[in-house]
Amino acid sequence: MPTNFTVVPVEDTPLSDPDYDGDILKEEDKEEPDMVAEPYSVEDTLRETSSLISTDHDDSIYGKNMALYEDEMDSTPMVSSLLNKLANYTNITQGVVEHEEAESEDGIQRVTVKGPQMGTFIGVFLPCMQNILGVILFLRLTWIVGTAGIMEALAIIFMCCSCTMLTAISMSAIATNGVVPAGGSYYMISRALGPEFGGAVGLCFYLGTTFAGSMYILGTMEIFLTYIMPTANVFGEEEPYWMQNNMRIYGTCCLAIMTLVVFVGVKYVNKLALIFLSCVVLSIMAIYAGVIQSALKESNFKICLLGNRTLKNSNFDKCEKTEVIDNVTRPTEVWKLFCQGDLGNATCDEYFTLNNLTVIEAVPGLRNNVISENMWGHYGQYEAIVEKKGQRSEWASDNSDKNMSRPYVLNDITTFFTLLVGIYFPSVTGIMAGSNRSGDLRDPQRSIPTGTIMAIATTSLIYISCVVLFGACIEGVALRDKYGVSVKNTLVVSTLAWPSSWVIVIGSFFSCCGAGLQSLTGAPRILQAIARDGIMPFLQVFGHSKANGEPTWALLLTAAICEIGILIASLDDVAPILSMFFLMCYLFVNLACAVQTLLRTPNWRPRFKFYHWSLSFLGMSLSLSLMFVSSWFYALFVILIAGCIYKYIEYRGAEKEWGDGIRGLSLNAARYALIKLEEAPPHTKNWRPQLLVLLKLDSDLGVKHPRLLSFTSQLKAGKGLTIVCSVLEGTYMARGADAKLSEQNIKAAMAKEKTKGFCHVVVSSNQRDGFSHLIQSAGLGGMKHNAVLVAWPAHWKQSESSLSWKNFIETIRETTAAHQALLVAKNIDTFPTNQDRLAEGTIDVWWIVHDGGLLMLLPFLLRQHKVWRKCKMRIFTVAQMDDNSIQMKKDLQTFLYHLRLEAKVEVVEMHAGDISAFTYEKTLVMEQRSQMLKQMQLSKTEREREIQSISDESRNSVRRKPCDQKTSHKNKSQVPTVILDEPQLIHDRNTKSHAVQNDKPTPTSDRVHMTWTKEKLISERNRLREANMAVRDIFNMKPEWENLDQTNVRRMHTAVKLNEVVVNKSQGAQLVLLNMPGPPKNQGGDENYMEFLEVLTDGLERVLLVRGGGREVITIYS
Repeated sequence: MPTNFTVVPVEDTPLSDPDYDGDILKEEDKEEPDMVAEPYSVEDTLRETSSLISTDHDDSIYGKNMALYEDEMDSTPMVSSLLNKLANYTNITQGVVEHEEAESEDGIQRVTVKGPQMGTFIGVFLPCMQNILGVILFLRLTWIVGTAGIMEALAIIFMCCSCTMLTAISMSAIATNGVVPAGGSYYMISRALGPEFGGAVGLCFYLGTTFAGSMYILGTMEIFLTYIMPTANVFGEEEPYWMQNNMRIYGTCCLAIMTLVVFVGVKYVNKLALIFLSCVVLSIMAIYAGVIQSALKESNFKICLLGNRTLKNSNFDKCEKTEVIDNVTRPTEVWKLFCQGDLGNATCDEYFTLNNLTVIEAVPGLRNNVISENMWGHYGQYEAIVEKKGQRSEWASDNSDKNMSRPYVLNDITTFFTLLVGIYFPSVTGIMAGSNRSGDLRDPQRSIPTGTIMAIATTSLIYISCVVLFGACIEGVALRDKYGVSVKNTLVVSTLAWPSSWVIVIGSFFSCCGAGLQSLTGAPRILQAIARDGIMPFLQVFGHSKANGEPTWALLLTAAICEIGILIASLDDVAPILSMFFLMCYLFVNLACAVQTLLRTPNWRPRFKFYHWSLSFLGMSLSLSLMFVSSWFYALFVILIAGCIYKYIEYRGAEKEWGDGIRGLSLNAARYALIKLEEAPPHTKNWRPQLLVLLKLDSDLGVKHPRLLSFTSQLKAGKGLTIVCSVLEGTYMARGADAKLSEQNIKAAMAKEKTKGFCHVVVSSNQRDGFSHLIQSAGLGGMKHNAVLVAWPAHWKQSESSLSWKNFIETIRETTAAHQALLVAKNIDTFPTNQDRLAEGTIDVWWIVHDGGLLMLLPFLLRQHKVWRKCKMRIFTVAQMDDNSIQMKKDLQTFLYHLRLEAKVEVVEMHAGDISAFTYEKTLVMEQRSQMLKQMQLSKTEREREIQSISDESRNSVRRKPCDQKTSHKNKSQVPTVILDEPQLIHDRNTKSHAVQNDKPTPTSDRVHMTWTKEKLISERNRLREANMAVRDIFNMKPEWENLDQTNVRRMHTAVKLNEVVVNKSQGAQLVLLNMPGPPKNQGGDENYMEFLEVLTDGLERVLLVRGGGREVITIYS
């Protein structure tokens, strides 16, 4: 009976209040029906609900006693609230809702607490017994004992029961490690091994339960059509396939009826559960009673043998060739089966003529020594005659025994040991029945281990005793008679029953019916739990249910899959299939326990202490071995299905985080790998670019150059390390939310461009420091980047601020100091996307200086991607006047041959010539532009200082003015105010490497009074206008070339000449790779360096400037 608790707020009424009379009003004594609850506010509506943490609070509840913690109450609960939630915790079906809140009409929340329901015996032990003892015990165990013998049958039972016992130990450890909501093994595996393994094994468990329903229905129909109503056959039973057609028709009808019963309501199935369990118990008791009776009394069941061959005695009553009726010898029904014609001139089968008929007891009992005959196996081929070993028989010369019309008992399948293992294993697959009912147990952490292990131990003893008793009491040929045709179509195990064989026939019939109904009830709920977990989107439709919670769509799918098993129409063929699915499930239960035990995660604290990782590994190995022993092709098929489901969930990107063991295993493996990587630097053969990609973000915090990510994926192809980073200016406290939003935008862009790697956004006082910290500290242990990829600052000339190109040059210096390679992509927005396919073209490498081979390795890596795959590789090198260009080409070709690289080689000769006038012009413009920028920067710095002085003087003047002179200022002339742009900080002034060296601080004093007058404002504007005119006139004036810096002239000359050669040879190339010259050692020439690079790459569409990290990255050795 559910109990409803109502939480009523109590006002804070201190005892010191004089109006408080101390009376306590109880809800039962006084009611206020006219009181109307106040509506909830918006904050109450939007509050976050949790099962264990309650964040709602009221000042009237906590009062002033907890005022010190009132700020924390919004995010953390009071201890009393936490304990209340724990006490009122309730288990809900997993996958439906995690926690349930019921509200009454007045808006007061009520927590429904389910009362204790079932204990260990009723909730776990009996359901496991009912599921374990079933169709195989009654229909196939006698045949397994007769075929395999007592010893091998005991070996089969020992292997299967050991597997289930070890699995039960692992399952008990998992089940007692915290609260296990309803969901059974699927919940335990998925939460222990993650959504990928959980989904794969959960579907295997679902399919196993579904095919178990097929097996139980086929067993029900076999009992009905063979032993209860043989006359109900539609197609007859003379041919084997006729019987299979009967099974298909009646099995389909039975499935439809059972599905309808489950659809109407599970409560009817639960009401019949006790009846079905009683049938199982009565049937087993009848077997033991029959064993006792067989030792005291002779059996009524006889077997007729012709020589040593077993005959079907369904068509005759007397096991004789002739009989005397009224002193006249007449042929019997047996004689008519083997002979043709009258008694005097009949033509008979030779074997029939040479051998006599013998009658033996089907159940000799314990008083006879049949146990020695049944001790070892009697395997046979398909359609082989069942023969009694040791019985005298005369050999016939003809092949008449091959005539299938003879009434011999034949093997319907070829028998061997591994086949019997697969057929027997479903008889031990009911160990999950208790864990599936964890939501209905009073104490699951105590009941599941105790009840499951007790049920396995009890059923194992029952199976072992039945094997020994069947072999000791029943004749061997009767045991090998699968369908009991030698004992007048009687169920073989029922020949041992007392008081009547019908006790076991009827009991086994209802037992199979009940097991089938339970499978059709449990399987849809497993599928519903998987669907509602949301790890496989195509299963979402099966998460819906009726108003009463019944999974309608899941039930229909279960019935459809169950029909597939029924159409197979053979219990012996269906049993190995479901054995595979259950063994796969048991394998991963053991794996989950072993992984959690070895990882020693802090949350792994099972109350069940009798477990060990070695037992789990033994159970896992035994499960895997039994899979391949039973049927290797079925095992491979099930593993393939599980693997496909695993990869599908992994591909779709399961977003569930359940704290699973696989995540912990990955962390341990990653830690071990990182430690091993840090022991020694990577060998040249293992070197590949581990990229640190430095991104710029736009004003909306989006990726400014997404093609940079495309180029990263093309260069990496998912291999190695990729760290994508960006920097936001400010403080983390102010821009923490922007940093998270930026990471989300970058991750979305990475997913769109198929870039696999890590993303990180840092907040720093300025971008330069942020990028510097990333270059120094990105990565972990041995998994650090060795190359930096950035985009060329495209509009550095037009930008008012010099931050972009100064940050760029400092990045070059820091990567060089860190011995890291640098890749600079110019015109990155013109690079191809991942969807483009370059049909033709070349990748040109201009190898000017040796950089460790990085220039030759990068095109090789790019051509592995489908975008660049059809591009050819060309390598150009430059020869000076004193170089032998022909020998250089041969040497380079030989070098490429040893490197196993395919490329066209060309040596370009650059003749020493006079420096052209164009070079001098470019150098003059560059230097004058540099001087102008310095003067503008100086002027800007002076304005910043003057503004600062004005504000300081104004503050000092305000402090010195007496209060009585305030009115006198109204008559004075007002000083015109000049609104200047707020100066932008280039960098942290304390950073020496980024400070403007030409700025020299001018000391200021409070006694200096500086203001902007109207005349000074006009003169300043005119001066700036004249400076701008002077800049425009620079391009029209003829300079004095002899005053230029000759170092800059030579560098400009190199850039111009090399650019002419590169443009001439590679203007039509898809990509040009160039050695990137290093920046100047002194910072005074930084702006000139940018101009050199601009001239060097002028006229080229796509350029990748490469600067090596100072180590060899490619080798000719294997």
